Amino acid sequence: MNSKSGFVRNICISPKRGTAKKEVPEAVLLVDWGIDNDAHAGHWHRQVSLLPQDKINIFNQKGAGVSPGDFGENLIVEGLDFGGIFKGDRLSVGECVLEITQIGKECHSHCAIFRKMGECIMPGNGIFAKVIKGGTLRKGDIVTVMENTEKTKLTAAVITLSDKGAMGLREDDSGKRVQERLMLAGYRVTDYVLLPDNEEKLRNELIRLADEKSVNLIITTGGTGFSQRDVTPEATMSVATRNAPGIAEAIRAESLKVTGRAMLSRGVSVIRNRTLIVNIPGSRKAVDECLDACLPQLEHGLNILLGRDGECGSV
Repeated sequence: MNSKSGFVRNICISPKRGTAKKEVPEAVLLVDWGIDNDAHAGHWHRQVSLLPQDKINIFNQKGAGVSPGDFGENLIVEGLDFGGIFKGDRLSVGECVLEITQIGKECHSHCAIFRKMGECIMPGNGIFAKVIKGGTLRKGDIVTVMENTEKTKLTAAVITLSDKGAMGLREDDSGKRVQERLMLAGYRVTDYVLLPDNEEKLRNELIRLADEKSVNLIITTGGTGFSQRDVTPEATMSVATRNAPGIAEAIRAESLKVTGRAMLSRGVSVIRNRTLIVNIPGSRKAVDECLDACLPQLEHGLNILLGRDGECGSV
C-alpha cells in the first residue's frame, strides 16, 4: 500500500454535536448527507470528517491519551498521506466516494484535550468531505485518492485594508490591481474583501479564508505603515502557525532600489497551516513593485507547502 492509499481503521459516530463520537464496526453513507445516524450529517459541506492515524499516534506519544472519536472525527485512516490531499480531490472509500471540501478546522471552543495538551490536531490535520456515492462502509475498507486528470489551479484571495475604501470614499485601485496580477499569473481568485483598518476584523477574515475556504495564497494590501491605524502586520502575525520572512525581506530589498521609504513598510509574510499570507503596501505602484519581486517564486513555494513539489534548491 503506497501513500496514495490506506485503510479505514476506525468508524465513529455520535447522535449529538459537540460530543465525542463512539466507535462502530460499520456505517451507512448517504449521498449528499453523510453518515446515517451521525449528528454532523446534513446538506452542507462538512458531512464526514477524517483524521490520519499517524498524527493521532504522535499526539498520544506526548501523553494525550485520546481514543477513536475523541476529536469528533468520523473516520480514522491509516497509511494514507493526508499531506497529498487537496480540496476538490475525491477519495474512494470502500464502495463509497467522498469529495474533499475543507482542509483543517479552527477549534473555536477548546475541548478537554486542548485544555490538557495546549494544542489540537484537527486544525492542521483534519479533512472534511461530502458524500458523492453512498454505500456501506466497514472497518478495513481501502481508502484511495482517485486520479484527477485536471490539475487544479492555485487559489488566491485579496484583502484590502482601507478606512476610506470601506466607507466608499476611495476607489480600491491596489486591491483590483492585485486581482489582475494574480489572474494573469494563473491563480483562481476566489475572494476579494475590502475592510477598514481593524485588527480583529482582519484576523477573523484571514482565519476564515485559510481554515474554512482553504485558500492557497492571501495577499493583503494596505495597513503596513507607521500610522496608529496600520495594524495589518499585527493581525497577520497573530494567525500565523509558521513564519516565512524571506518573502517580506525580498519585497523590501527590491522596493528600496526604487525609494528609501521602503524601509518604513512593516509588511510581513507568514504561513497559516497550508495557506501563505503576504502583506504589501496599499498603492497601485507598490503592488506592481512588490509582486514583481515575489510573484515569480510563490508558485513553487506554495506547491512545496501543499506537498506537490520537492524541496527548494538551486537550479
